[in-house]
Amino acid sequence: MYVDESLNCVDCGRQFAFTAGEQQFYATKGFQNKPNRCPDCRQARKQMRSASGGQRNREMFQATCSQCGGVAEVPFQPRGDKPVYCRDCFQSRSNDR
Repeated sequence: MYVDESLNCVDCGRQFAFTAGEQQFYATKGFQNKPNRCPDCRQARKQMRSASGGQRNREMFQATCSQCGGVAEVPFQPRGDKPVYCRDCFQSRSNDR
């Protein structure tokens, strides 16, 4: 039913085998997509994520809090058409609901 396939790694460009056994494993887990990275690049990516605590470095933007007028750091570029809240005001608004 499953046949070994050759795929190209998106990181290093090398060909790697997507074996019949791996395909069966992917099917039992319900994965829809084939792997994009070779085993070496997958391992390197996992190590990089675990070394950084699993969090990506996000670009933060400064804005003025719509409630208290203080400085708010948010992970998105404010457009000006919606209110932006600092961490404390956002938390208090979430607790009020």
